Amino acid sequence: MSFVKSPVETKVESDVECIALPDGLRLVQSDDGLALVGDEKRYGKPLSVDFVAGKAAHRRRFGGGRGQLVAKACGLAKGVSPSIVDATAGLGRDAFVLASLGAQVLLIERVAAIAALLEDGLKRASRHSDTADIAARMTLRNGDAAQSLAALVASAHFAPQVIHLDPMFPHREKSALVKKEMRLFRELAGDDDDAPRLLEAALDVATHRVVVKRPRKAPPIEGPAPQHTLEGKTSRYDLYVHRSLVR
Repeated sequence: MSFVKSPVETKVESDVECIALPDGLRLVQSDDGLALVGDEKRYGKPLSVDFVAGKAAHRRRFGGGRGQLVAKACGLAKGVSPSIVDATAGLGRDAFVLASLGAQVLLIERVAAIAALLEDGLKRASRHSDTADIAARMTLRNGDAAQSLAALVASAHFAPQVIHLDPMFPHREKSALVKKEMRLFRELAGDDDDAPRLLEAALDVATHRVVVKRPRKAPPIEGPAPQHTLEGKTSRYDLYVHRSLVR
């Protein structure tokens, strides 16, 4: 392994002790990085962001390149690498894929604890030779995109050609038990009841297209109908196109 120094621009709460958390959850810093820790029976193993190893490394090497559904939906093609706002960044998995394929990506995450995990993961990725260039294409902001998307984008001096949304889909009480990781997200953020407002904001700010990830059989977000749809095995992307990314 080799390590390099590379600056990563982030603007989040740096003092994790100041971040409010539900009872039973805590942020713990160790030699392996920052982790969100709770009762493993309820929430599973500690949650952290690792862009260097594990699933992120495997997807970076063997994920399918620009043939991946998220890449197609966001308009990455031969000679086309748009700047992309991931306005519901979560743990940064889709954003990292897009950045690894050459896109400049602005990650916006409204939950302070998750933004702190992202910040930690990006800093560690910036110090590793395999991921430093990718991390350098990723900028992070902590804020609520549904409330202040335009201001967050402006604060990063970022060109929002494509805005990617992956709002949390409300689960049914009678459905199978929600995965432990998702249960933890719901504990921190709740369901994205403001998804229609988020879509409206994205349509106002994006210069070229808005891309919304949905469960394959779920209805579109309330609002304008998407012009195009890309379907995968378990999910789909609804596309709202202002104009072509191809010059």
